[in-house]
Amino acid sequence: MTATPSPSPTVKRVLLAAPRGYCAGVDRAVIAVEKALEQYGSPIYVRHEIVHNKYVVQTLERKGAIFVEETAEVPEGSIVMFSAHGVAPTVHAEAAERKLATIDATCPLVTKVHKEAVRFAQDDYDILLIGHEGHEEVIGTSGEAPDHITLVDGPEDVENVEVRDDSKVVWLSQTTLSVDETMETVDRLKEKFPKLVSPPSDDICYATQNRQIAVKQMGGQADLVIVVGSKNSSNSVRLVEVALGAGARDAHLVDFAEEIDEAWLEGVSTVGVTSGASVPDVLVEGVLEWLSTRGFADVELVKAAEESITFSLPKELRRDLRAEAAALGSAE
Repeated sequence: MTATPSPSPTVKRVLLAAPRGYCAGVDRAVIAVEKALEQYGSPIYVRHEIVHNKYVVQTLERKGAIFVEETAEVPEGSIVMFSAHGVAPTVHAEAAERKLATIDATCPLVTKVHKEAVRFAQDDYDILLIGHEGHEEVIGTSGEAPDHITLVDGPEDVENVEVRDDSKVVWLSQTTLSVDETMETVDRLKEKFPKLVSPPSDDICYATQNRQIAVKQMGGQADLVIVVGSKNSSNSVRLVEVALGAGARDAHLVDFAEEIDEAWLEGVSTVGVTSGASVPDVLVEGVLEWLSTRGFADVELVKAAEESITFSLPKELRRDLRAEAAALGSAE
């Protein structure tokens, strides 16, 4: 009698996206807070979360950073840092009124968009800013030219857009959006405004694009994609959407490994793992360890691009800001 062969066990594997995690702008901003604390001591006030990641904010709070929502919450004569998302000119003015020494940790790629907004406003263009209402980056960019900027919150918002002169219209973008959704919005805008001008270079940042490309490459092979990132992180939320759009059967956003629901693994043989641009790799390592203990120990790298970009730290860290803050505080 011939024995019936037993079915071969399902091979469980993890596809690990590369690049993932910290981009150059986030790395610069987080190091800036740490350096400021080393250089000037606690407290260092930070207006809004320095980057959109719960773990990073909690870690910096333990080191002595104090996060506030408004400039008015910072005591006069103190040091305040502006987050990687950028702020409007009115915020700089508020800080000066309160005699605060400031450190600007705005990502240089966001600063580029701010400068483009100022330049096009000076040339009297209507600026269509593609982005999500209420996001700190959008608020900061809009503040550079409030009389010229109209927010376009996705393709479905295009029909509501009105301009003064359809021969002088330009689009700009929040840097952390989905590339595909942004270009769909641009295409719709071009249908409505054929003379629409594009910015000198794509405003969606290189890191956002690279992380989305990596997820697209693995999404079709993954039964489940786990994106490590916080719910208020625009680029992390977009990675979940991109994974589902690329063919992943399921995709979820988690801050920490313990948030993963074991029920997600039912019938799953391949798990894709990535992280948003404001996520330290220690959190991804935690997810990989969690998966390993449940049989997903085989990790394959899915590499979409090499990243070598770095940004220098804010120039304010080369000055004695405590002395400046004291001088401002005592000035009449």
